[in-house]
Amino acid sequence: MVSSAVDWDLARTIAGRVSGNDPFEDSYLVQSLEPDLESLTAQAEELVAVETGLPSLAGPARSRVADRMMWVEANLNSFDRLMRPLLGRLDDELDDEDEPGFFSKLTAPLAEAIGPRVAGAEMGALLGWMSTRVIGQYDLLIIEDERPEDQDWVYYVAPNVLSLEKRYGFPPKEFRLWIALHECTHRAQFTGVPWLRPYFLSLVNELLDSVDPDPQRVMATIKGAIEDRKSGQGSLDGGISQLLASPEQRLVLDKVTGLMSLLEGHGDIVMDRAGEHLIPSQPRFARVMSQRRSSASGPSKLLQKVLGFEAKLAQYAEGETFVQAVEADGGRELFDQVWTSAEMLPDIEEIRAPELWIKRVNASTGA
Repeated sequence: MVSSAVDWDLARTIAGRVSGNDPFEDSYLVQSLEPDLESLTAQAEELVAVETGLPSLAGPARSRVADRMMWVEANLNSFDRLMRPLLGRLDDELDDEDEPGFFSKLTAPLAEAIGPRVAGAEMGALLGWMSTRVIGQYDLLIIEDERPEDQDWVYYVAPNVLSLEKRYGFPPKEFRLWIALHECTHRAQFTGVPWLRPYFLSLVNELLDSVDPDPQRVMATIKGAIEDRKSGQGSLDGGISQLLASPEQRLVLDKVTGLMSLLEGHGDIVMDRAGEHLIPSQPRFARVMSQRRSSASGPSKLLQKVLGFEAKLAQYAEGETFVQAVEADGGRELFDQVWTSAEMLPDIEEIRAPELWIKRVNASTGA
């Protein structure tokens, strides 16, 4: 990965320091995870297909058991693929002496040395912290001209899985199937609905295309938010992305938020339904994981607030409520309208008020 706008090597180094060493990193138990999760991923995929009616159109799911740095590396690669157009624009600004851009608005000695390093350090710190929390992830950022063997994986972060099993006394087979069900649901969403992945990537690209990283505007916005907070008039509930977004970007962010709320809420519901008779411990899993998400304190709590993670957790709960409300009104037949086209997706307002989406869909289908 080469870009003068981000120091990827520094990102990797910082992530390694932040992620730390887990006692399970080199445990013999990691070896047992690979065959176990391979078979459980296949089982989960079948259960999800039956529950959702969304069989994968991209072949069988593949599992990859990773340590924290393997997960970081996979996400650095995904960020590189996703952000390549934006980083290319920033690189062009670095080389354009006649038209000052983001880094050239800084003093010349700092432009090359600090700008890329700050970006790399921030990304490394974020991914390093997340690597200590994530237990599973579906890699949805498939780019057609990239190496297919490095994409479309269901990742499981081994030390985090093993640590939770030991700390809470979780039955391993049940817990691992429970995780696999959630990640395979996300894969079914993105591989069983042909238009969904391109649509999601189009929203992300729209956001990136509209980025104007003027450091003066960024600093003025952050300073204003801090002053508002001191006077009791401001909030960071939407995280830094909402804080720095333009009005046009907020419209796209609302679409992304609505979509992710829907997908996460649907994922949680499918995970519980598909494993209902196979995972007796799943109510306890859900309770412990919910407590774990909300129990951060100190620096972790601040980081979650700055990045908007607290808001995201509330939005995911809203997504689950949306699915339940729609199915209560018209069953799965009505809910499945969300998979028919991008126009049928709920926006964030409809996620929060499902009756608005129900009324709109019934009107469009003549129901």
